[in-house]
Amino acid sequence: MRRITILGSTGSIGVQALDVVRAHPDLFEVVGLSAGSDRQGVAAQAAEFGVEHTALGADESVQLVRDVRADVVLNGITGSVGLAPTLAALDSGASLALANKESLIVGGDLVKGRAAPGQIVPVDSEHSAIAQALRSGSDREVRRLVLTASGGPFRGRTRDSLADVTPREALAHPTWDMGLVVTTNSSTLVNKGLEVIEAHLLFDVDYDHIDVTVHPQSIVHSMVEFVDGSTIAQASPPDMRLPISLGLAWPDRVEGVGVPLDWTRASTWTFEPLDEQAFPAVRLAKQVGRAGGTHPAVFNAANEQAVLAFHAGRVRYLDILDVVEAVVDRHTAGENSLEGVLDAERWARAEADALLAR
Repeated sequence: MRRITILGSTGSIGVQALDVVRAHPDLFEVVGLSAGSDRQGVAAQAAEFGVEHTALGADESVQLVRDVRADVVLNGITGSVGLAPTLAALDSGASLALANKESLIVGGDLVKGRAAPGQIVPVDSEHSAIAQALRSGSDREVRRLVLTASGGPFRGRTRDSLADVTPREALAHPTWDMGLVVTTNSSTLVNKGLEVIEAHLLFDVDYDHIDVTVHPQSIVHSMVEFVDGSTIAQASPPDMRLPISLGLAWPDRVEGVGVPLDWTRASTWTFEPLDEQAFPAVRLAKQVGRAGGTHPAVFNAANEQAVLAFHAGRVRYLDILDVVEAVVDRHTAGENSLEGVLDAERWARAEADALLAR
């Protein structure tokens, strides 16, 4: 029986995690729940699962993690506000099931320095797939990581054709149901750029050996290529409960958590090269990742501001990446500490807002 604390329990990841717990009460006990602001939602969850300890907001989530001893902390908070709870979870000694990719990306070496070997278990479907595939060989046998991308709603379109994209069109993701910022990031491929940085930090693979391929069916969630030419892929229907269950039970699998592929039916899987001219986010993310320090925090914060401005009707779709790149180019790396990261984020948001206002 594993004692679980779920941060972001009323969001998509949290709700699906509770689905897993509900189906397997013999494996998991929820001992802590936190939400951003949904007091009624978290109260209803606490009543159902008999949870005594709840919290609202990032600060209370940090205290929750410190006060409640859990075997696993699932961080499903959205955005870089999840950094402090991530650090608290690592300091607690619990296994960190990490769905809040932003905290690792903006925290970088700060997060890695707090983590014991194997303490962070990725919940993003792509990184969970890589973690599963890596069990097929040793670190020295890995040649490259290949992350798959659905391509979003604008797959196959040229850069010029994206000039008049509307917020509604940007939110029409063909596969996943996510929040406003994450769904928009999937359309610009900023989300995939962030995942490239995350893969580098999680698996210590150089950026030159991390590739992205477009796979519209979203069945193969990522792949690992080994030095002998073999490629191991993890394939399953798109359902986040599978990587969530692995995050909670790692390294064990949870029986019946997902529906397997039906091999008795004909199907076609396709893979396409990434068009970096139309979607430059992955190239920019690799540049940011190589720069290191507080650059990824600036990249993430500037993008969040630009996405919100786009949805407010203040800028056009192509302005999002243009503003992000301009802010990144102006940044000078800051101190590698929690306060240094927060300072860099504040600077990036202010700089992005100033550019967006023009």
